[in-house]
Amino acid sequence: MLGLASAGLSPARAAAGDCGDAAALVQQAYPKARKSADGTSFTLEPHTSITSTLQESEAPFGLVCKIWPAHDDLLLVAVPLIDTANADHLHVGDIELLVVDRKSLRVRQRLLQPGLMTDNAIVIEEVEFDTGRYALAPSVTAFGLRIEMANHSQATPFTETDLRLYAVASDALRLVLDGLVVAGSGGDSDASCAGSFHSSQVSLAMSPARHHGYRDIIAVERSNTDNPSPDQNGECQSHPGKPVKRTYRLRYDGSRYAVLAALKVMGL
Repeated sequence: MLGLASAGLSPARAAAGDCGDAAALVQQAYPKARKSADGTSFTLEPHTSITSTLQESEAPFGLVCKIWPAHDDLLLVAVPLIDTANADHLHVGDIELLVVDRKSLRVRQRLLQPGLMTDNAIVIEEVEFDTGRYALAPSVTAFGLRIEMANHSQATPFTETDLRLYAVASDALRLVLDGLVVAGSGGDSDASCAGSFHSSQVSLAMSPARHHGYRDIIAVERSNTDNPSPDQNGECQSHPGKPVKRTYRLRYDGSRYAVLAALKVMGL
């Protein structure tokens, strides 16, 4: 009925190994960066930190790299730029996205995304590239950046994975879809059993229909609920609700894909 075109849009997790010589990448992209004594991080004036290699527990704040399958001579690089002068115990920072020539390490395009590495009680868990085949137009294939966040609360758990899409057009890297929630969960409970919980997953596919030259994106959201409670023996029992499926159509308005309120990330 919807005429969905197969797009193969399952996310491809970014591998740290795709960065290769991370220090050389950073030095090429940021010639004025100062390298640390141990070679694992760089500093930009006045107080911005770039980390090339980190322990696994700190992975969201290290370089993320992925070879772009649609253009396998290019490397996608996400560079977290962390404000080290922040006095609070929170992360404050931006992400700069780079499209890099794999052979020369020359930066072909770059785009600064302010605030994407800023968190609070809901912390950034992971940053990864999504290199599904987002074929927006005959000569335009987008890639995605996914940011996963969570709060780790037993009483009010919350997780959210946000997707942004980027495309190279007229030799410039542009944001074409901003802040689409593709996975999430949350709820309230007494931290032992009784509570009310919800979760959702969104899958994407390209439609043959076009607006302003770019194909529509079909977003299919599948939602589930559960209201667990203790039974007469005190055992916690799940009480799932009926799954709900909703379908949305995202249209390009000449600048970006409009995201419906139901699928927008927090704060947008």
